[in-house]
Amino acid sequence: MMQKVSLKIGQENLVLETGRMAKQANGAVFATYGGSAVLATVCCSDKEVEGLDYVPLQVEYNEKYYAAGKIPGGFIKRESKPKDREILVSRLIDRPMRPLFDKKFAREIQVVPTTISTDQINPPDVIAMVASSAAVVISDIPFGGPVGAVRVSSVKGELIVNPTFQQIEQAELEIVVSGTEEGVTMVEGGAKEVPEQLLLDAIKLAQPVIADICRIQRELARLAGKPKIPITDAEPTLPKRDEIHAAATPLMEQACFVKGKEERARAIKKVAEEMKARYAGEFSDAEMKLFGALMEDLEYTIVRKSILDRKVRTDGRGPEDIRPITCDVDILPRTHGSALFTRGETQALAVTTLGTVSDEQMIDDIEGDKRYVNFMLHYNFPPYSVGEVGRLATGRREIGHGHLAHRALAGVLPSKDAFPYTIRVVSEILESNGSSSMATVCGGTLSLLNAGVPIRKPVAGIAMGLVTESDSGRTVVLSDILGEEDHLGDMDFKVAGTEDGITGFQMDIKISGVSFEILSQALEQAHRGRLHILEIMNRTLSEPRGTVSEFAPKIATLKIDTDKIGAVIGPAGKTIKSISEKTGASINIENDGSVTIFGKDQKSAEEAEAIIRGLVEEPDIGRIYHGIVRRIVDFGAFVEIFPGKEGLVHISKLSRQRINTVGDVLSIDQEIPVKLVEVDRMGRMNLSYIDAIDPEGAQAPEPAASGAQGGGRPYSRPSTPHHGGGRRRG
Repeated sequence: MMQKVSLKIGQENLVLETGRMAKQANGAVFATYGGSAVLATVCCSDKEVEGLDYVPLQVEYNEKYYAAGKIPGGFIKRESKPKDREILVSRLIDRPMRPLFDKKFAREIQVVPTTISTDQINPPDVIAMVASSAAVVISDIPFGGPVGAVRVSSVKGELIVNPTFQQIEQAELEIVVSGTEEGVTMVEGGAKEVPEQLLLDAIKLAQPVIADICRIQRELARLAGKPKIPITDAEPTLPKRDEIHAAATPLMEQACFVKGKEERARAIKKVAEEMKARYAGEFSDAEMKLFGALMEDLEYTIVRKSILDRKVRTDGRGPEDIRPITCDVDILPRTHGSALFTRGETQALAVTTLGTVSDEQMIDDIEGDKRYVNFMLHYNFPPYSVGEVGRLATGRREIGHGHLAHRALAGVLPSKDAFPYTIRVVSEILESNGSSSMATVCGGTLSLLNAGVPIRKPVAGIAMGLVTESDSGRTVVLSDILGEEDHLGDMDFKVAGTEDGITGFQMDIKISGVSFEILSQALEQAHRGRLHILEIMNRTLSEPRGTVSEFAPKIATLKIDTDKIGAVIGPAGKTIKSISEKTGASINIENDGSVTIFGKDQKSAEEAEAIIRGLVEEPDIGRIYHGIVRRIVDFGAFVEIFPGKEGLVHISKLSRQRINTVGDVLSIDQEIPVKLVEVDRMGRMNLSYIDAIDPEGAQAPEPAASGAQGGGRPYSRPSTPHHGGGRRRG
């Protein structure tokens, strides 16, 4: 029997329906918001998996092109492997839901949210988050939810819940907030240097809406929910647990505070092995497996107690202390920009590469027409960074961490008009012990500056942690957390920004929720930490390098009349291709006449620019040109003032004195200044030679009056390349 609930959010109704589609799944919910719709299903395996100490949850968000009335681009017309966007949304769904499943359930769980309709107005990702939670809530799978989610954007100073795609594009803050009825458990988003208070205000606005979304899910469960599968609660206990606990505690207290990540890990492992060896003959193999859980519980208790009671962390730091930081640039000789950022035992090698318009990434998805992006950030986390052996692969974690760093840096990049290069930053994590994504932000900033990218301001990032005690209400906020503090703590809150505001953030909370007072304290503490890190980075490099690397492409730009575009492109692109082949430059032309030339070096770009100017510029009577003598005849010399365009300097116009032959004054391939005197009815140009005696020879050439704007001496070498954008390729 079909059941339905709804809630008005913003300008649209969120409708959750069950009982009509996918009825063989453990739970299925069809969610609509405006013209966007998501079908979310959940299934679990029939059998329990023995020995699991984690929740075997899979979230597989996917988008169907038919949802937007589109056919997939490329050779294969079937949706195939997940796109980065689908992986990122899967992570958004997974992170707030995973802590609410009971490990003791021990069955594989798969959540599959599918976007099957989109109006390209309302983003389907937050709909998928709600639909996924609702599907589990009404299913027979035990779950500590429901979970609600909304997006909040600040547009022209106004906070909007569930904004449209258009509003998101105009926003100075865009944030996805997820949580339960008790409080917020996940935050992720980007901003354009906004103050911390605006972020808090957005979260406050989201919380009551999230509570209402949770309420209608409970209502749907009341109408159509299934009885929950009972969890086997017969968990075995370790004999002599208290005795072992008492014997291991003093040893573990010493091991937990050994300096150095690897040394500390070895010391903790040694304590566990000693205790196992001491009791090996007394317990069965099944009982011995419980030793690991006991040792982990012991470490958890000791580390948290030290932070709460003594404000001392495992590496000896206080709550707000940041590990030692070193920054180096120009690490690699042939790259366009490189930096090595090291904070404690976390190290990122960031490399920036500058490319042309042809290097832009094409994005083809259900959100709209194909689009091109000229900034990419790729994050790599090889197994050697944590001293392990493993496969070199790009997983969901790498894509998620790279996306966070991308958001943090994208807001400070120059516009494409001001700096028309395609920019790729790659972060290689060489060591990891806490917040390698924030190290990527810091290293990425330094590598961009080193590459000469004129970013508006440097960006730094820091990861914040939290330790709480529910009985006493005590809390300690930690700056620059270690990997073990992320694992043993209650919060992982990454904040990136400039000295003036936040640009990217991501928060995951493992407890039911945190107060706004704690969030405010964490943001304040993060701000102080960020300024500290920026100060150290600025000592190494605070301004972009004056010029791009000699190994980077060189750029020249000009603007031509739109009716001249055809002359540059030529029939079937023949002309523009020949220019590229002759000069080695890549040429792009926009419909408005903007021409961008990417040369492999300065000479290549200038040669291509000169040829294009020659194709489009109209002769300007009275203008002085620097021409090249191409032919000498008895009655004068033919001088090329544009590539392929020659004029005649009559012998009478070569000197104020009488000369016998043209060869007495000029030679082939000689560069000379000439003035355009006349263009006759047949389009022939008559020139006069401006020699050293002529006072007009001292005049600087005037810019062209028409045809190509921003002109000048076609054969002179500009001091710096011009920058501009382009789309049409040659």
